[in-house]
Amino acid sequence: MGTPLLSIKNLSAWYSSEKRVLSSFSLELGEHEAAGLVGLNGAGKTTLLNVLSGLHPRFRSEGMFFRGRPVTCRERQFKLCRYTVFAEDSSFPYFTFWEYLSYVFSVYQKKIPDVSALIQGFHFEGYGDVLLKDLSTGSRKKVFLITAFALKPELLLLDEPVNGLDFESTEYLYKQILEYKKYGTVLFSSHILESITLTADRVFILEDGKICQTFAGSQMNAADIREALHDESIL
Repeated sequence: MGTPLLSIKNLSAWYSSEKRVLSSFSLELGEHEAAGLVGLNGAGKTTLLNVLSGLHPRFRSEGMFFRGRPVTCRERQFKLCRYTVFAEDSSFPYFTFWEYLSYVFSVYQKKIPDVSALIQGFHFEGYGDVLLKDLSTGSRKKVFLITAFALKPELLLLDEPVNGLDFESTEYLYKQILEYKKYGTVLFSSHILESITLTADRVFILEDGKICQTFAGSQMNAADIREALHDESIL
């Protein structure tokens, strides 16, 4: 794989001193790949993405490296290389979509591209001037997804991106994840196996705070992933 885009060595994370959510967690992501995270509730998927997003301070590791360079999750240079779409996000309630898009691109010091195709693909026409607090859960999710795919960071983190989306927008999301590998790397969590098997190059199974199994290529089928999870309730 050459030098990984992102490397995490022996990461531990916790909410209380009595129980670690992640323990001895290690991961390498290549450039221009889509990787899925799957695990039962409490396996640590969201915690990992929150750590990488600089939102979860209770962790330690033997090192995080981006393109071979040591990084911290809150340093500006790493922040400008990543963007996260959270499973639930009520931030910027008094921004409209256009105001939020403008704000993000100013922070990342990028020029706003034409986003009309993304707006149409996610069926977001007519909502650009509505305050985020007045949008439905699904429409609010689309604000952050459109921004993410327009921004094209080197590392895109998606936590349960399918949640709240209608069928057509879900299909369009899959297309965007597949095409994103031209620009960067996607790491996303999902409890919808279809989203993993249709889009990911690799899928990591989380159990007891670490990766217990990895599937890639022809190995990635829903039945084997369900068996690895020991749970038939995963969709």
